Amino acid sequence: MVKKHIAEPIKSKKDIKAVEQYLKEHNERDYVLWVLGVNSGLRVSDIVGLNVSDVVDKTHITIIEKKTQKRKSFYINDKLKRVLKPFIKDRDFDEPLFLGRQGKRLNQRQVYRFLIVTCQALGIKAKVSTHTMRRTFGYHHYQQYKDAVILQKIFNHSSQRITLMYIGVEQDEIDLSYKNFEL
Repeated sequence: MVKKHIAEPIKSKKDIKAVEQYLKEHNERDYVLWVLGVNSGLRVSDIVGLNVSDVVDKTHITIIEKKTQKRKSFYINDKLKRVLKPFIKDRDFDEPLFLGRQGKRLNQRQVYRFLIVTCQALGIKAKVSTHTMRRTFGYHHYQQYKDAVILQKIFNHSSQRITLMYIGVEQDEIDLSYKNFEL
């Protein structure tokens, strides 16, 4: 029987900052992709599908999600604007936003590899996959706003329950209820 690898969010803000700093020092492309991923909640398949034209002089990034074929638009926050600006400076308008070493569009496998290598280098114990950035966004968005409805809409999920399970909040709440329960 094959065990399904369930990705986890990175719950520690200290670990998130460590990943950010590590990538900033080692690879600008991966750093920008990380900041975009944890600030947008986009799937990696949608991130690697972006072109420079999707972010130049924009207040929002608008895409058709590859998985759902639904239109999604999200606001580019100040941090993301600061990170994107130097990254896209002097870039061709129609080229992929994230290029691999051979000048071709970055793929999901390459993103998975840099996430695994980075988290291992930093000793981060979370189960990492291409969903880690999206789940990290969701977990921290929920922790900040406690609004499962808006997060459900952001993720285009069919229910709040699915959203809470996806970001690992449901299990946290169950664990906490056991921890604080005594007869």
